[in-house]
Amino acid sequence: MKRKSLFALSAVVIVAAAALVPVLWSGSDNLHNGAAMAATPADQAALIKKGEYLARAGDCIACHTVRGGKIFAGGLPMATPFGTLFTPNITPDDQYGLGKWSSDDFFRAMHTGRSKDGSLLYPAFPFTSYTKVSRADSDAIYAYLRSIPPVHEPSRPHELKFPFNNRNLLIGWRTLFFREGEYKPDPTKSVEWNRGAYLIEGLGHCGMCHTSINAMGGPVNSAAFAGGLIPLQNWYAPSLTSNKEAGLGDWDLKDISSLLKTGVSERGAVFGPMAEVVHNSLQYMSDDDIHAMSTYLKTIPQKDEAPEHLQLETSEQFGSELLKQGQKIYADNCAKCHAENGLGMPPAFPPLANNQSIQMPSAVNPIRMVLNGGYPPSTGGNPKPYGMPPFAQALSNQEVAAVVTYIRMSWGNHGTPVSPQQVSELRSAPLD
Repeated sequence: MKRKSLFALSAVVIVAAAALVPVLWSGSDNLHNGAAMAATPADQAALIKKGEYLARAGDCIACHTVRGGKIFAGGLPMATPFGTLFTPNITPDDQYGLGKWSSDDFFRAMHTGRSKDGSLLYPAFPFTSYTKVSRADSDAIYAYLRSIPPVHEPSRPHELKFPFNNRNLLIGWRTLFFREGEYKPDPTKSVEWNRGAYLIEGLGHCGMCHTSINAMGGPVNSAAFAGGLIPLQNWYAPSLTSNKEAGLGDWDLKDISSLLKTGVSERGAVFGPMAEVVHNSLQYMSDDDIHAMSTYLKTIPQKDEAPEHLQLETSEQFGSELLKQGQKIYADNCAKCHAENGLGMPPAFPPLANNQSIQMPSAVNPIRMVLNGGYPPSTGGNPKPYGMPPFAQALSNQEVAAVVTYIRMSWGNHGTPVSPQQVSELRSAPLD
């Protein structure tokens, strides 16, 4: 959440991408199958409109459109530990896009992770989630993509290191980590809950960021939604199952819905990759779908403890040394917006007191926010968001560590100290 809570950082994937992941496919035959065409122009217009909505739900634009470029023409570089992937052109161009793809070809890519020519797709394309998408919804997205202007622009070849440029290696990966199959409603749950589950687990592919990745680049399914590092983005997608992170068990549905739809709520605000998801995708979702997603998220089982594999980046020995210094820095630089008592002025200025994202075992996100600042997304419900200024130029590593330590340990917060070295590592890391 293609693709997600209050703040979000980075981890290693076998073939990877970000919170928002590219669709890696190609096509080469001469079929012009109109299987997704509806019976009448009115039906076809409705199908295209539905497909546009679903493409928004899947956040396709985030990966397939270069900033300032033509929509869905691809070419966005996705840096990974194993080289660079480039997102493909998915406009209806006959030579370089999906012009010669049939609706069957498109559904096969979504459902089975295979291209038109049968070749295996890299799991940076979230087919492990998209396999849950229904044939009807796949056909609607296909109809929409066929309706947009074609762009005669070739997709750039991937620049993966050996041996990761050998697609045959994906056979083993798929055997371990891919289970094909459409979403099956849970008959013991409500229609609304099932709709939310379908969107979260399928088109939304929220688990791509909020589930940790193992050494082979596969999701740790036993820790679904328990948090994860976003490869090479230097943001951490917090756990949705831990009350010590971004667990939503004690949130009101209206606050979850507000966060998803507008990027801000009385409980906090989204920044980083999640802000992009809200801006590109979630703000366009219907209120009913947002409420369904919130309903499902609130029922994810909560745990009192943070996941063991995420107990990292704390430095107990720096607490007493930095806490007093941090209090002064906070008073001079932060209290005007977030208040001396840390309660802030929500939703414009989120609270820091009792803010789970501030107290997480990983201190990456609060350090990143102090260093680089940022804005919640501009949305229809919050068109002029208040931003956080960067302090990287004004504060030293020790001063940043001090103020982050202070906000993690004050007003009843139960976070742990951070060290100047941790700040230094994030200061020198790439911004995205």
